[in-house]
Amino acid sequence: MKTAVIYARYSSDNQTEQSIEGQLRVCQDYAKNHDILILDTYIDRAMTGTNDNRPDFQRMIKDSYRKEWDYILVYKLDRFSRDKYATAIHKRTLKNNGVKLISAMENIPDTPEGIILESLLEGMNQYYSAELSQKVKRGMKETRLKGNYQGGAILYGYKLDGRKIVIDDYRAQAVVFMYEQYSKGVYVKDIIKALTAKGYLYKGKPFKSNIIYNILKNEKYSGIYRHGNEVVDNMYPQIISRELMDDVRKIAKANSHGKRSVEVVYLLRHKMKCGLCGSSITAETGTSKSGKVKRYYKCLGRKRHSGCKKAMVRKDELEKLILDVTVKQLSSPKVIDKVVDGLIEMQERQLQANSVIAAMEKEIRQTETAISNIMAAIESGVFTGSTARRLKELESRQEELERQILIERSKQAVKLKESDIRKYYEQALRSEPQMLINFLIKEIILYDDKIEIYLNSPIRTNPDGGTSDDDTPSGLLFYSEIIETGLIQMQIEMYV
Repeated sequence: MKTAVIYARYSSDNQTEQSIEGQLRVCQDYAKNHDILILDTYIDRAMTGTNDNRPDFQRMIKDSYRKEWDYILVYKLDRFSRDKYATAIHKRTLKNNGVKLISAMENIPDTPEGIILESLLEGMNQYYSAELSQKVKRGMKETRLKGNYQGGAILYGYKLDGRKIVIDDYRAQAVVFMYEQYSKGVYVKDIIKALTAKGYLYKGKPFKSNIIYNILKNEKYSGIYRHGNEVVDNMYPQIISRELMDDVRKIAKANSHGKRSVEVVYLLRHKMKCGLCGSSITAETGTSKSGKVKRYYKCLGRKRHSGCKKAMVRKDELEKLILDVTVKQLSSPKVIDKVVDGLIEMQERQLQANSVIAAMEKEIRQTETAISNIMAAIESGVFTGSTARRLKELESRQEELERQILIERSKQAVKLKESDIRKYYEQALRSEPQMLINFLIKEIILYDDKIEIYLNSPIRTNPDGGTSDDDTPSGLLFYSEIIETGLIQMQIEMYV
């Protein structure tokens, strides 16, 4: 008795789980009528047939190498693929593995005429797919131009009335409140408190900061919807005036990451919290009577007059202290030896098994197979403009892969010595302070009399328990202790 597996697929265009059930039923009936034993079933749900990036499809092709079954049964050929070139490549793979593709509904005879018929069906499937894509895009454009709802989530502040998006008066008041408050300089967390007090919630819970920010930057609230180069002004009714929208955007841009001091890098920004009130520590700039600009780190709680008495700290002194202490700990002989040994071990593993090269070699084998398949088709008389373009693409990709493999292999040929790694590590500790802080320091808790530095990963060393040594920066008294939780605690005399 011959054996087979069934492959079923439906795409997202007006098809459902019932489509799968119908395909399976037809394939099972075909197998029963032709005395074929079904061994397994592969199903891809809501997956397009215009490419082969389908989990169960790929698993099926891979399983075919085991040569455990004779046929793949599909409802129609378009369930297998709507790309005739991909179909040709995969059918060649299946043929080499002793597996034949059978369409249960199209009843293609195993004759020369059947080969022509199958080729025509595959071409029609690809044509249908391309035509459907054009129709969908054209339909979506017409929907936009008419100002009708296109599907997807409805923005907060709007609701649906048939196919039209209309204003939800109650929620729109909350949107207006957000914009007006933010334009006056009110902080988002205070806006959230006010909204909650007024009874405005988002999906039954208080608003989160990211939701507020997304609302504040969404141009649709001003009545403008953009799709590529298209500008549609009749889909979303205007809730916010263009003037207010522009004002809010300017404020948001000024308050975004790193924008307040473009010319100056605050190394510790977004890493520090106040040990007294728990608020974030942010950048602060002042000008003396002489006109000299002075830069500090200041507690946001104190800045907002919440009652916190945390003193400001001069930027340069604090950054130098944090870097000096961190570098000192990472420069200890035990830590350096551990890091260097780890890097050498990693290098050896990469030299022994380079996954990048393995992946590229696998792809180049697949590319060579695809080229061979196309050449075989050309020799058989199948040659079109699409065939030529696909062949050119594959040959170009083959050349690129060969070049990349040579590059990766040249990397393997360069083996770093222990002395080189050690030298680079020691230089990097001093020359890349921002990278050091970004990757190693998780959080800094700042008090008036001490600092706690939490690292992203623990570093163990034997603390000497002393209060100072010859390397201690002038004017500072501190001791450091590193424990398994990754905490460095320093008692210091702060600059103010």
